[in-house]
Formats: sequence, C-alpha cells, structure tokens
Amino acid sequence: MREGGRTSGGRGRTRVLLWRWRRNPLRRRDDVLEAWFLLAVWVLVVVGGTLVGLVTARAAGESFGRQRAERTPVTAVLLDDAPRTAIAGPGDDRTSARVRWTAPDGTRHSGGTLVPGGLRAGSAVEIWLDAWGRPSSAPPTSGEATAESALLGVSAALALTGAAFGVRCAGRWWLDRRRIEEWDREWALLGPRWGHKTG
Repeated sequence: MREGGRTSGGRGRTRVLLWRWRRNPLRRRDDVLEAWFLLAVWVLVVVGGTLVGLVTARAAGESFGRQRAERTPVTAVLLDDAPRTAIAGPGDDRTSARVRWTAPDGTRHSGGTLVPGGLRAGSAVEIWLDAWGRPSSAPPTSGEATAESALLGVSAALALTGAAFGVRCAGRWWLDRRRIEEWDREWALLGPRWGHKTG
C-alpha cells in the first residue's frame, strides 16, 4: 500500500514523507516546530559544515604557505655533542643541542635547536630560521601542507556537525518533555470521563 510517500518494507505500514508539514488533525504545533528545527540543523550541517571546512582548510594552507615563504635554511655548526636518545623511534632521532650559525645578513648567532642525534661537536647541520632569525622547525612540504590543510578542514566540519547534532538532540529532548507534559494535562482532563457510561 502506498499513501503519498514510500512504503516501509514488508509490514504493511506506510511511511509518509514530510508528514509534519502536511495538514493533519493529529499534527501538533510541536511537530511543526520539530520539523523546522530538523531542517535548520541539516542546513547548518550541509552548508555550514562545507563553509567551515573550506575556510579552515584555506586558512591552514595560507598559514603553511607563509611558513614556507618566511623560513629559510642555513648551515650551522654543533657546539656540543648531540647524543642519541634512548626512546627515539624510526624517523624520530632528533635531540636538543646548541648550535652556531651565520644569519643571511652576516651576523653570527648561537642557540639551541633540534638536530639529528649521534652527531659530534663541530659537525655541520642544516637548521631553519623563522622571519625573525630564530631557530624554528622545518616548514611542511607542499604535499604535507595539502594533507594537513585537508585534515584540519574535515575536522572543523565534523566538529560543527557534532555540535549541530548535539543541539538537535537537546531540542528533541525538550520537545519530547513538552509533549509528555501536554499529554499528562490532556489525560488529566479526559481520563476521568472514560469511566462514565453513556446512554
């Protein structure tokens, strides 16, 4: 059986699409309110989530691009031995050590930064300087920046989606409580009449 919508599988019941907006003597004001609230949540998830994700990814990409533009590599000399760390894992063998380097303007500087472990004092290492000439981490490559920007964009969109559905659950809970209270009031008025015989 079909009744202006799609039928549910095999049980003979009909599920009417958009029933909360259709004229119906059983439809309550809270049903219409819930329908509009649900629509607003979905619009927020689809439109807002997409916008937030794109804006976040773009901002992250611009930030990574600035890092690549501002940071410059220079050759430095180790002032102390850089021992290997006991807990170093694959690709994570860097340790803190003091180095001396010459800035692009010709001035000499020294300070601490992360260098590969296991090097002796006097070894040459490549370090990165930020826009103010201070030691910094290497900027992400173009591929890394693209992947991280996409991940941050997706995370921002998912965070907004989670918040929107949290608000939807809270709104549904509030509407259910209102409906239960309304049913209680109606039952208090109509329930006693059921005990009376007619005729």
